[in-house]
Amino acid sequence: MKHILVIEDELAISQVLKAYLTKAGFNVTQVFDGNEAIDVFAKSNPSLVLLDVMLPGIDGWSILKQIREKSSCPVIMLTALGDVNYRLSGLNDGADDYITKPFVGDEVVARIQAVLRRAPYVSEENGIKQFGSLKIDVKGHVVMLNGVEIDLTPRDLSLLVFLAERPNRTFTRDELIDCVWGMDYDGSDRAVDLSIKRLRKSLQNWPVTEGEIKTLRGLGYQFCVHEKK
Repeated sequence: MKHILVIEDELAISQVLKAYLTKAGFNVTQVFDGNEAIDVFAKSNPSLVLLDVMLPGIDGWSILKQIREKSSCPVIMLTALGDVNYRLSGLNDGADDYITKPFVGDEVVARIQAVLRRAPYVSEENGIKQFGSLKIDVKGHVVMLNGVEIDLTPRDLSLLVFLAERPNRTFTRDELIDCVWGMDYDGSDRAVDLSIKRLRKSLQNWPVTEGEIKTLRGLGYQFCVHEKK
């Protein structure tokens, strides 16, 4: 049974989430205070975290950063802050998805299931992500394909890491500019297209049966990782 850690200080909202998640077959642990969240996370070893931003004690952003220092456990931010800059900030800090209040319980369950479907495709140990023959050492800033190191520019490496940490999710050019280049970037959005083109060339020997960087016409780019049969 998958285990969901719900970090939400409003009892009514937490109870609604627990009811929907329990009905969907999840085991649920509830935390109502930011100061307790990291300890409970370490002890409960959840499959996914639903994390509110506005919490007593430590806020959600700080909790997210602490989780990412220790784990790649999927995290979905749950908050009333719907501004695009907040969403981009959460994604840039390592959130896997972002749901704004008010929400529909069935949608939350569906989003959790979608994130969990993506998570098993990635093998990770000590900050090294393994996608078949493609190995990305996030901390060491090294990319290996079939045992051979690939030389990437710092920006291309940052883009690859950003996408690889969020497999099977689609990002627009603007989102990638904001999250990888920085919100103060004033250059052309063609920089994304050119970086993607260079990455594809560098990864041309990565078997398409394992994954690929896809273009979704009119939507954006996606680091697509295929499920093993």
